[in-house]
Amino acid sequence: MVNLASGSPSTATRSMYLLGGRRVTVRDLVDNGLVDPGAALRFERRRIGQTYVARVTESGRIQLEDGQEFRSPSRAAMVAAGMRAVDGWRAWIVEGNGRMLDGLRQELLDKAARNAASVAPLALDENIDQRVHERLREARIRADAKHPEEISVRELLSLWGAKGRGDQISRIEADLANHGLVTSPSFRKVTLDANVRLLTASDEPDEDTPADVAEVLATTDEEDAGAPVGLTVGNLPSALGGITSVAPNASFDEAITAMLLNDYSQLAVLNGPRNLRGAVTWRSIAHARHAGGDAPFSDAIDQNVHEVRYDRELIDVLPVLQQAGFVFVRNEKNVIAGIVTTADVVQIYGEMATPFFQIGELDQTLRRVIARNFELDEVASLCSRPVKSVDEMTMGDYQQVLGNQAIWAKLGWRLDRATFIMRLSEIRKVRNDVMHFNPDPIPADAVNKLRRLNAVLRTYSG
Repeated sequence: MVNLASGSPSTATRSMYLLGGRRVTVRDLVDNGLVDPGAALRFERRRIGQTYVARVTESGRIQLEDGQEFRSPSRAAMVAAGMRAVDGWRAWIVEGNGRMLDGLRQELLDKAARNAASVAPLALDENIDQRVHERLREARIRADAKHPEEISVRELLSLWGAKGRGDQISRIEADLANHGLVTSPSFRKVTLDANVRLLTASDEPDEDTPADVAEVLATTDEEDAGAPVGLTVGNLPSALGGITSVAPNASFDEAITAMLLNDYSQLAVLNGPRNLRGAVTWRSIAHARHAGGDAPFSDAIDQNVHEVRYDRELIDVLPVLQQAGFVFVRNEKNVIAGIVTTADVVQIYGEMATPFFQIGELDQTLRRVIARNFELDEVASLCSRPVKSVDEMTMGDYQQVLGNQAIWAKLGWRLDRATFIMRLSEIRKVRNDVMHFNPDPIPADAVNKLRRLNAVLRTYSG
């Protein structure tokens, strides 16, 4: 474990990873003299007049009265109190000094930032770890004051220099957790342009605590954190993009006019933002009008409609969409915030499939070019790893082989080698995002680059 007590340069260098990389543990507090082994902890639930006690073990775990031990303060508090979710870092207080574990964690992070700055005194905007630490400290102050910051997912990711939710996701979640922050709605389950709030949960969540916040608190053990998230309903722009609705006492003319003006096939029927009474569709209107010319508007309200939460896995919703054609979406506040139709799903899967197939064509074409023009031993020596067949070659291998001046000359293509390899390098990065099933959409210019490269290869590969 890292020890910051001495503040020596070597220690400070090793401590930098606490600012970006993994979650701080109680063991870190023990190793740095902020909590003594054997220290008594208490968790008071003032609402019900109940106090729970525990102690810190030599290994930095939290041991309850019944002997159960937990690495996570939150898991320990949840089990002790039988609660669905609780931020244990804010719940457990150290007997003797009366300080929350959370306060000690923030002290450790501040010390790590100071030590890191003493080793590498870069400008704040040049040191991502320190910049993120300072930025999240500010967000935490606002959250504690009940004035949480609202920020787009895209802007949030940019704090870490990330453009999408790729391989930095674990680091981002660790940094947020270390500062006691969660996003609502979950930044992993909405679009890049959706806004999220940076919140800190109270030490005793109530029924008004957003379900997504409670979910994060309920999975604070390191082995549970950062679990894979597939494409969710909220990743579709229309899911939380707003809803056009009519009241249950609306008229046919009102509903029809709204549908015509917006080119909608259905409207939500709401009696308040959370009370979904059904939907009006062209089909339901036709059935009501056909049954009788003087039919009331209520006859056109289809009450057999489906609703899902924004964080539901999209693949689980497909059978419902196939049957009903649309579902209404509730956000983190349980408000009906949007609608997803089969057309939306076709579009999102089409956007995902297009680069996948384009990359497949590129891979096959490059493999064919190399197999037709060169012997295996001629190209295998240029690869950075053992290759027994052209079929085993990767995009990186193609780049190394075709980047060789002698190989390129043998192809006889009247194309600039450096420019071609530069484009192939760009495509390799796109390929990694696609093949790792990054939920964020591939930029349109990347898809166009794929199409153009494939078009050029069709011409020159024969």
